[in-house]
Amino acid sequence: MNILAIGCHPDDVEVACAGTLAKYKKQGNNVIVCHMTNGNLGHSVIQPDELREIRIAEAKTAGNLAGIEVITCDVGDLLVYDNKEQRDKLVEVIRYGKPNVIITHSPIDYMPDHVAVSKLVFDATFAASVPHYGTGEVTNITPIYYMDTLAGVNFMPTEYVDISDEIDTKLQMLECHESQVKWMRDHDHIDFSEFVKTCARFRGLQCGTQYAEAFTQCYAWPKIVAKRMLP
Repeated sequence: MNILAIGCHPDDVEVACAGTLAKYKKQGNNVIVCHMTNGNLGHSVIQPDELREIRIAEAKTAGNLAGIEVITCDVGDLLVYDNKEQRDKLVEVIRYGKPNVIITHSPIDYMPDHVAVSKLVFDATFAASVPHYGTGEVTNITPIYYMDTLAGVNFMPTEYVDISDEIDTKLQMLECHESQVKWMRDHDHIDFSEFVKTCARFRGLQCGTQYAEAFTQCYAWPKIVAKRMLP
């Protein structure tokens, strides 16, 4: 299968679904991660142009650990939903990846950028299936799974993926985003890796395993399929 994970910022997929992506990859699937933004506003000291380069490189390093292809739409942070140019960038990504399943942000996530990406992905999966829209090979309307919100707030999972064998890889991938995790440790006194590990342990407790990642399915016709798409 072809798997496409679309996150807003570099490090978002590491937080919420990197274990699942690593598991997909170990099972022989093709996995692509796309970041909608370049994360250029994600620091209070490093300037946006410099940070853009740093975060794009960090994301590729993280992907390499699991053999995952990493691409970016290279849009600046603070998105505005219902932007045709941004939607069309995602149409190109979807037609490039030809995914059997897409993982993206929940429409109830805490950050407006995340919510915007969730809505853009929903729109783009339909637009990518329209024969006379844009360029590139038309795709089928793709099933979508929404990944967990930060700290699981207001998120009621319908499916879980056991990532007990992938938790170390997930955390190693997260640590590649040094511009974020080091800053949070040094200045915010938050160990973000421990934060993420704790959330995975909590989800594991819910489904009877050591570590897990949680998802909900996008229940919209014809995105529903009569088989399990998660690993």
